[in-house]
Amino acid sequence: MTGDVKDAYALRAPEYIDRLGSIAAVHPADLELVTRWAARLGGPLIDAGCGPGHWTGHLAARGIDVRGVDQVPEFVSHARCAYPGCRFDVGGLDALPASPGEVAGILAWYSLIHHEPRAVRPALERMARVLRPGGELLLGFFHGPQVERFDHAVTAAYRWPVEALAEELRMADFDVIETYTRTGPGARPHGAIVARLMSAHAGRAE
Repeated sequence: MTGDVKDAYALRAPEYIDRLGSIAAVHPADLELVTRWAARLGGPLIDAGCGPGHWTGHLAARGIDVRGVDQVPEFVSHARCAYPGCRFDVGGLDALPASPGEVAGILAWYSLIHHEPRAVRPALERMARVLRPGGELLLGFFHGPQVERFDHAVTAAYRWPVEALAEELRMADFDVIETYTRTGPGARPHGAIVARLMSAHAGRAE
């Protein structure tokens, strides 16, 4: 997340928290997917780009070892108050608070939507460094027929075809194991990918 994106979210943090900062605002299919995925891995997990912290709080309430990380201090401050039993850190995808090979999974739910396409693979590679052998990444993103920029409510974002984002994951040493898309009235098309880190890459230092 660039400084401009961080500042844009900071300015609209109260509005974002009010509209989307609750697990009640989550689509039932997404709730089922993320909960099932996290329960299978068990932790430790990182909710990367956790925003107001609702995913972290939801998973922690189910006994999963998870911590939230976000670059927007206003989101982290809210999350710490809303979910006092959870750990939240201010930080970005460039430097997740974990050692190489430490975590079983990373939830990156709409965390990469503001990255320019050329910046997505380096971000995936940085996340891969903290995953253990066989660790998994779950991405949520805006789905579309081609990689294209659009005017998001907060700041410019990108749509991705599933296969194009899957190829970026493969180039970052992930195996794609599940993909999902969903469309519906009044909502932008949604995509999700579950990918497992290849054992040869897991925990590799720079």
